[in-house]
Amino acid sequence: MGRTKPISNDYIVGLTDGEGCFYVNKSNLKSYRSGVRIQLHFHLKLRECDKEILEKIRNTLNCGGVYFQKEKRLNHTSCYRYTVASQQDIFNKIIPFFKNNPLQTASKQKSFGLFCKIAELIKMKKHLTSEGIQKIVSLKQAMNRRNVGLA
Repeated sequence: MGRTKPISNDYIVGLTDGEGCFYVNKSNLKSYRSGVRIQLHFHLKLRECDKEILEKIRNTLNCGGVYFQKEKRLNHTSCYRYTVASQQDIFNKIIPFFKNNPLQTASKQKSFGLFCKIAELIKMKKHLTSEGIQKIVSLKQAMNRRNVGLA
């Protein structure tokens, strides 16, 4: 297979504005000292026929993976999801990319800003304390809302 032309940063930003998600996963796990695991994720999801676009994005950002996601809901088609779950890649590639290439929609800008605040709390090891976890959960609840508001 020949070398494909990389996707522009502007295209990645635009696609993320429409189809991307900055996500914080909170899992209750007794094996963790705090009893809670906090993980940062970045996702882009497209229809099955657009898998190649996600692969180009993966190659451009040099991280993450592209996975098939079978859809069971009626009126939904199967799709592919580009996911970055490596915390190192989130901190060293995804966050710097979107800080250098700002999102355009207010709702996605807000979610990304909250995502960055949570990332900073994790860097400061605040996710290992109950107070830090409460702060992270509070910030997480304000993310990915359809109605942005001026909060």
